[in-house]
Amino acid sequence: MRTILLTAVAMAAFAANSILARLALGSGAIDAASYTGIRLASGAVVLGMLVMLRGKSGWRSLVGLGTWQQAAALLGYALAFSLAYQLLGASVGALILFASVQIGMVARAVLVGDRPGVLEWLGLGLAGAAFVYLVSPGLASPDPLGALLMVMSGLCWAAYSLLGRGSSQPLADTAGNFLRCLPVAVFLLVGGLALNVPRLDGVFYAVASGAIASGLGYAIWYAALPELSRTRAAVVQLSVPVIAAFGAALFIGETVTPRLLVSSALILGGIALATLLAGRRSR
Repeated sequence: MRTILLTAVAMAAFAANSILARLALGSGAIDAASYTGIRLASGAVVLGMLVMLRGKSGWRSLVGLGTWQQAAALLGYALAFSLAYQLLGASVGALILFASVQIGMVARAVLVGDRPGVLEWLGLGLAGAAFVYLVSPGLASPDPLGALLMVMSGLCWAAYSLLGRGSSQPLADTAGNFLRCLPVAVFLLVGGLALNVPRLDGVFYAVASGAIASGLGYAIWYAALPELSRTRAAVVQLSVPVIAAFGAALFIGETVTPRLLVSSALILGGIALATLLAGRRSR
């Protein structure tokens, strides 16, 4: 029961990132650079405090945790995410993001020698075809540049996850990676402020995203993760676009189009099929 509750809260927090970003960036309350800088900085503060409260490390030793490769992937994810949400709705953005993460990780497995079975390829092919349908030109299609940016964000997050796989202290390493991003976060914030002073609500959304949806969200997720198999952890993350769609309809008033519904069902269903079969094959 504890694991189910922690997992549900973590998925809600990850979905909240998309809603908060769209609320801030879609309304023009803040620019993408300032939003990214504030999000990374507030996330670094909260994660660092959580790790220190657990008695694991001090501020100085935290800087040595994680890796520069992971920090670069984290920065790429966060910046592309913010830029994309200037152009995309919360629900479609979350769908593209999490589909790209899972597809990126599957692609990496294939490149290092994993050979999916026929049904796995069928699931991936179904997800790929549905993605093409989602972004193909039409009245209900998402902005192509926004979609491309969100794919880049998802692939960066896939790289971040793969680089951190096997970490014995994922929360501390994540805190260290956020701290490594701080100099660039300050640069982005200063540059953003020089061009445009954000509104107070935009700053609030960015802090909430970094401190709560990201910082506390990761802490809760890492608390649940040891009780989940790798396959279950991958599949359960596919619930985030669904939660984001409901949240976007409730808090932003976004309309869930038939095209998005069909694409979501096929993309998430195809990825879930491939992931479950891959997990069964690797046992």
